[in-house]
Amino acid sequence: MTRTKVSTVVLDAHDAHQLADFYVRLLGYEVRADEPHWVLVGPVDGDGVSLAFETEPEYVPPVWPTRKPGDQQMMLHLDIEVDDLEGETARAVAAGATLADHQPQDDVRVLLDPSGHPFCLWVETPE
Repeated sequence: MTRTKVSTVVLDAHDAHQLADFYVRLLGYEVRADEPHWVLVGPVDGDGVSLAFETEPEYVPPVWPTRKPGDQQMMLHLDIEVDDLEGETARAVAAGATLADHQPQDDVRVLLDPSGHPFCLWVETPE
């Protein structure tokens, strides 16, 4: 079997550059490609999944958690492991994220990026 791997997750947004800037600040990533309506960012060491952002004028932010039929539902979310949940949550908010109203677990913080995509910061807890 040939080698296959997920290399990039692409997120739509009203403004690809604004959202890319947020994730560069949040994750310490670097810009790898920058076009008028598309930006690719990735880990500085090249190891890990990259993120790409595409400007979509008709972008509709997801609703999380889904409240009623017909809401734009979350199609995916990013899980980001951290060592310091409270500290990284504060840093994410300072970078432009919003803490979601609904928090389902003590060891996870659900946030919304500037385009409304949910993402989770989580810390591994001993069993």
